[in-house]
Order: sequence, then C-alpha cells, then structure tokens
Amino acid sequence: MTISALIIDDEQLARDELAYLLQAAPDVDVVAQGANGIEAVELIERHHPDIVFLDVQMPGLDGFAVIQRIMDRHRKLKDNQGWQLPQFVFATAYDQYAVRAFDVNAVDYLLKPFDRNRVDKALERARARINNGAAGTQGDSPIESQLDALLALLKNGSQATGRGAQPAKLIVQAGSRLLLVDQAEICFAEIDEGVIRVVTHQFEGQSKCRTIEELLDQLDPAIFWRAHRSFVVNINQIREVVPWFKSTYQLRMNDKKQTEIPVSRAQTKRLRELFNL
Repeated sequence: MTISALIIDDEQLARDELAYLLQAAPDVDVVAQGANGIEAVELIERHHPDIVFLDVQMPGLDGFAVIQRIMDRHRKLKDNQGWQLPQFVFATAYDQYAVRAFDVNAVDYLLKPFDRNRVDKALERARARINNGAAGTQGDSPIESQLDALLALLKNGSQATGRGAQPAKLIVQAGSRLLLVDQAEICFAEIDEGVIRVVTHQFEGQSKCRTIEELLDQLDPAIFWRAHRSFVVNINQIREVVPWFKSTYQLRMNDKKQTEIPVSRAQTKRLRELFNL
C-alpha cells in the first residue's frame, strides 16, 4: 500500500530536507508541497492525502488554524463524500507546552531540525493508524477526537497564560522580495506617513500592516513594546538607555546604525519598570 503525503512548511530548506528523508521510505509518495496555511487547506482538499507533515508556525494561517479549518469542512462534507481525515504530523520548533499537548493527544510531531530516526518513527505510527482504520467515516473518528482535544488544550493554555496566537514570523517587503523574518530578529518598527518600516540586524523593509496597532496584533507582547506613538521596539534589542532632556530617555537600538528612538513621556514609567531605573 502506497501512502500519499503532503509537506507544508513556509521554509523551502525545511521542505527539501523532509522530502529527502521521506524518499528513503519506499511506500511513501509525496504528492505535493505547500508553503503556507492557505495552500495547505487547498492541497488537502484536492489530494485527500493519507498523511500531512504540517509546520506549526506559518504566517497568516498557522498549523493549528489549518487543522481547525479542515475539521470544519470535513464535518460538513464527510457524510456526502466519504472524506477521511489524514494523519497529521506537526513539524515544529514550538514551545514545550505544545509538545506536551501533542503527546497527550497522541498526535505526532517532529522537532526541527529533522532527524531520520524520528521521521521513521512518525511514519511507523501513521502506518499503524491507517491500517487500523483510525480515520473512519462514521461519527467522530479517533483522529478527529484527538485533534479536537489538542485544539481545545492549546486554546485553554493560551487563555491561561494570556498569550495570543501571534505567528512566529513576520512578512517584510524588501524591494521586490517578501521575506519571512523571525520576530526575535526585529529590532524596531517605525511608522511615518502611513508606511511602517521594519528594521532587523541585517536589513530593513516595509510591513504590509496599515497601522502600528495592526502590527502589534502580530507581534509577541512579551517582547515588543510601543515606546512612542511612532515606534515599536523589541526590548531584547535595546543596546542602551540614554538619559535625555527634562528627565526623558532615548533608546539606542542594536541595529547596524544604532538608531536612537525617543521614549514618550507617557511611556517613561513603563521604561523604568522594565529596567528598574
């Protein structure tokens, strides 16, 4: 029996690496690859694969949102079309909370960078479930129940810790290129005449967001702070706090130009709290 597989990951190198490792399995046929969550939903509905290797952290529609959308559509269509859910293997560099959630709900995962032995074990588990008919068509199947429990657990965990579902990466336009940037690499962002400039260690570009508020919705609130109405800074990328005029401060950032950013009077108290000034 040949197992049809999809690979969904926003990083080309990760897709190539996983495809290479899967080539060693004679019964696995990688029918398609996708680079984002929207493509994932379309490819799953088109190919109805046996197994999907799905990146957790993707811009826009992340792996968990893909699962939710597929399950919603599956419940609407399965009675009429006999559509079976695939086995999902999450590819992740995610935090330990999510990894524990996968374990609890018997949903498999691969930690990046990929390991051949771990890929083989994931395939072995998937084969066993497929052979045992784990994705049955009547009522809620075992895989359906597991995915429901996983999504509920992750949702409750996010609410309990006050964390949102911010994507790990941000799309930044640099010239004609759309680059995926790790949030940790962003030094600061500035809005000027409606254009948001994003500055990293290596380059600067523009965000597609229209307002600072919209940008902040995509950033991790634990590390990004609006120091001024025109500036959002990564507090881990502040190189120096510089005393300024009339008990105000400026922030010297860790970018190539060591840009100095003003701290508004309204945010001075927050600055003192952050750094015990």
